[in-house]
Amino acid sequence: MSGPLAGIRVVDLTAAVLGPVATQILGDMGADVIKVEPPEGDPVRPLGPSRHPGMGAYFLNINRNKRSVALDLKRPAPREALFRLIETADVVVHNMRLGAARRLGLDYPAVRARNPPIVYAAATGFRKDGVHRERPSFDDVIQGESGMAALNGGVGSEPRYVPMAVCDKICGYVLASAIGMALFHRERTGKGQEIHVPMLETMVAFNLVDHLWHGVLGEPEKGLGYPRMLTPQRRPFPTKDGHICILATTDAQSRRLFEALDRPELADDQRFCTLDRRTGNIDELYAIIVERMRGRTTAEWRERLDAHDVPNGVVSDLQGLLADPYLAETGFFEQVEHPSQGKMLTMAIATTFSGSPGSSFRLPPPQLGEHTRAILAELGYCENEIDEIAGL
Repeated sequence: MSGPLAGIRVVDLTAAVLGPVATQILGDMGADVIKVEPPEGDPVRPLGPSRHPGMGAYFLNINRNKRSVALDLKRPAPREALFRLIETADVVVHNMRLGAARRLGLDYPAVRARNPPIVYAAATGFRKDGVHRERPSFDDVIQGESGMAALNGGVGSEPRYVPMAVCDKICGYVLASAIGMALFHRERTGKGQEIHVPMLETMVAFNLVDHLWHGVLGEPEKGLGYPRMLTPQRRPFPTKDGHICILATTDAQSRRLFEALDRPELADDQRFCTLDRRTGNIDELYAIIVERMRGRTTAEWRERLDAHDVPNGVVSDLQGLLADPYLAETGFFEQVEHPSQGKMLTMAIATTFSGSPGSSFRLPPPQLGEHTRAILAELGYCENEIDEIAGL
């Protein structure tokens, strides 16, 4: 195995989206991720098109580079087998409610007692010391409570969800990053620790990077929200035959944009001559850009904007992404063969490491309990004991 986390073992008790996204990142980076599932499997397994039961497209997309062990943790023997596995691990990660983890005997004190240097990571909806710590929470709930649905709906409009599990995915990336930091800390000190990622606070912080605005200065009554982000004019600009995306923020970029628009005088217009003034008059500026964009085709504008070094791009739909020539050139989409599911399309790891590259398809997404017997044998169980643990 290669990757910066080669040699790290992760006991993965996660399900659904947030946790599996995090642990797939760890697996891509070389960690030995052992996905512990209940006998009925991760609830996401049936989601999406599939060739075989329990191997839906959504599951396949977020569970590569893992091995699967099926254990009924309500029974003593499988629960003890899990703890024997934990004793061999560097990381334990889950996204169950904290009370459920405690009832299963899988809270941090219990796990640390069996493996003191363990990195114990959990993600739940809310802070573990807050009044909402036991509330159930999923992506749509957090989109609403974090302000994202209102922002996505637009000023004065009905709130709308972003059409993806955006909070789960972002929090999954945060969880994976935090685990990497904790492993680095342990490398230097020899000490494990508990990590907790609360979804709501993580997403509020994420959303307010742009929109805390006057609140940063302790004056929220003067207004929240970045005006350029909130104007209804902020959208891909219609051209003669399609749409184009443009963003010029600095004074130099804006000057070049005005030249590309054949409106160089706008650079000296008092409404648009500085970033602060452009922000304050963003509706007027975007109205001018909209009017100019309609006069040429997308290809003509791209050539012109590239010549003036103005950031720009086309609008791709989902099918367009699969046919994108740049992504084809970089090998982003990989055709692979799953041993039981046949042909699959997977996405390459976007981040590169010059000295320890990871792998996007070192192990195919596992069938439920595919590696149960092998991993229990690794732990020293005999065949009769494995049968008992597996409930055979």
